[in-house]
Amino acid sequence: MTKESRNRGIIGVDIGGSHISAAKAEWNGDRAEVLSFAESDVDTFGNVGQIIEAWSSVIRKVAEGEIAPQIGIAMPGPFDYSNGISLIQDQGKMKSLFGLSVKNLLAESLGIPPENIAFTNDAEAFLKGESFGGAGRNFSNSLGLTLGTGLGSAIKMEEVVKDAKLWTAPFRDGIAEDYLGTGWFKKYAKDKFGMEISGVRDLVTEGFDPLLSQEIFKEFGRSLGEFLFPYLIRLHSEGVVLGGKISKAASFFLPFTEEYLKSMQVDIPFQVSELGENAALIGATLHFVNESIFSSRF
Repeated sequence: MTKESRNRGIIGVDIGGSHISAAKAEWNGDRAEVLSFAESDVDTFGNVGQIIEAWSSVIRKVAEGEIAPQIGIAMPGPFDYSNGISLIQDQGKMKSLFGLSVKNLLAESLGIPPENIAFTNDAEAFLKGESFGGAGRNFSNSLGLTLGTGLGSAIKMEEVVKDAKLWTAPFRDGIAEDYLGTGWFKKYAKDKFGMEISGVRDLVTEGFDPLLSQEIFKEFGRSLGEFLFPYLIRLHSEGVVLGGKISKAASFFLPFTEEYLKSMQVDIPFQVSELGENAALIGATLHFVNESIFSSRF
């Protein structure tokens, strides 16, 4: 780690389709303390200037006047992470940024050099953070999934963590994200029971029919197990680390996932995120931290 990064925090940022969170990660040796957390909802259907200013405003709040901070950003794909160019086009969110250098736009808005900004896939940042000091720290080889509006995925093999890009993997009559995101819950509840729900939270609220909730979670859990089975075998994964909003309901669907996998002679531990929102924030800052610190933890 450089002398400079020992003396100050690196700002970690987690950007989603409608939300941004940011915080300083104060590094002391091989430990990170998350400070000055800030977050905001963002209308990413707006124009370029509106989106960049909304993101910059949160980052400025965390920077607290610091000159030229280093900023690691966890960003959903598709995205050119090396060059900081958005390739998001058909997902609706951030459409106005398509083909533009988000790195340069943010650097100009914040008044810092572009090289002070680095991008990491959001699922990759999540698994890096959890592997560094959270639910995945005891796995040498693991698979990380973020379950929410979309499906994020990353694989860890020893000290290397990479985006797995499983959201577009063929599954049943579509792709994985069709069955393993919030959209599936809404569609299944409507098609099967004629019910309108906004997401998983509705299924665990007081007053919701527990039998219907169990049936929906059972179907989801078995789908998750069916999808994961070939990848767990192929990747020789020692464990699965789950994050994202849907993972907060893991106790309702994981038993069915594990039941399916055991029926296929696969017995593998699942761990739910310990760091929560801090996982991606910490993982995103690791770009600016000496690689030996990350690898020495495993």
